[in-house]
Amino acid sequence: MAEQFWLDRNEMRETRNEARNEMRTNDRPHPPVDASRNISSLVSRFSILVAALLLVPPVHLHAQASAIPSAQSSPDTNDPQAGRKLLDKMVEALGGQAWLDRTDYSAFGQAGTFYKDTANPYVVKFERYVRLNPFGERQIIVSKQGVIIPTTKRDVAEIWTTDKGYEVTYKGKKELPEKDVTEFFLYQKHSLDTVMMNWLKQPGVLITYEGTELLERKIADKVSILTADNDGVELALDEYTHLPISLTFKWRDPTYHDFNTEVQEYDDYHPIEGIMTPLTLTRYHNGDITSQVYLTQVRYNIHFPADLLDPDRPLSKSAKK
Repeated sequence: MAEQFWLDRNEMRETRNEARNEMRTNDRPHPPVDASRNISSLVSRFSILVAALLLVPPVHLHAQASAIPSAQSSPDTNDPQAGRKLLDKMVEALGGQAWLDRTDYSAFGQAGTFYKDTANPYVVKFERYVRLNPFGERQIIVSKQGVIIPTTKRDVAEIWTTDKGYEVTYKGKKELPEKDVTEFFLYQKHSLDTVMMNWLKQPGVLITYEGTELLERKIADKVSILTADNDGVELALDEYTHLPISLTFKWRDPTYHDFNTEVQEYDDYHPIEGIMTPLTLTRYHNGDITSQVYLTQVRYNIHFPADLLDPDRPLSKSAKK
C-alpha cells in the first residue's frame, strides 16, 4: 500500500501554487508513438481502458486556497469512509449513471511501444470492439498494402474471450502466445472497469484514503483498494475534478519472485455521449514507459452482433475498406 504523503496547510498552498505555475508555463509534449513488435500481436499489448470525467474551469493563479471548493472540502483522513466517498465522486465525474450503464464500446486509434524509454519505429493503427459483461474483445489491425495504390486492409484480428486470446485470419484461428495472454489478462483483471464493477461488489474489500501527492504537476488524492485475497490497486484522482490520473498495481514475478509495478495513466479527456473519455493512455513497467495509445474515435453502447466476438468466425479473404 502506498506510503501516505502529508503536507501542512502552508506547504500545501505553496505546492499548489508551484504546480499551477508550472502547468501554465511548461506543458509537457506527448512522447512519439511507434511500435516494433510483430503486428499480428502488437495491439494485444494495450488494454485501452476508457474512463470519464467532467472538466471544471481553471482556478485563477492568485486565488486563495480557502476560496477553492476542493480546498474547503478535502477528505478527512480519519474518516473510514473517505476512500469510498472519493470513489463515488469519481463515478459521478465519469458520467454517473451513463458510465455505469455502458454495455459495450468501440475505439479507433493508433498505438506504439517503447524499449528503455526509446520509441520503436512503427505505428500500428487499430479498431477495437469491447463488450463489458461478459467480457469479450475484438481488435483489428489496420494495414496498408500495395505499391502503386496502397489499399487499407483489415485481414488480421485478435479475439479475446473471458480467458483466452486468438489470432483470426481468413484461414481460421490460432491461440496467441501464452506470454501475450498472461499480460493481457493481468491488465484486464486490474482495469478500472473491473475494479469498479467487480471488485467493489466482493465481500471483505478494503477501501482506504491514502492522502495527497503531487503527481504529474497535479495534486492527487490517493485511494487504495484491497480485496480479501490481497489483490490490490491504487487510484490517483485529480483533487479538483476527481478525474482518474493513474491506476497502479503490483504483481510478483513467477521467475524472479520480486514485485513488478504497472501503471496505467489517463490523459486528454473529452466528453463523448455524456461520458468524459481519455484519448491518451500510457503504460509504465517498473518506471519505464512501455506503450502509448492515442484514440481518434470512441462510441458507446453500439450493441454489435455477438458473432463479432466469435473466434470461430474467420475473416473474409479480402477484408478491405
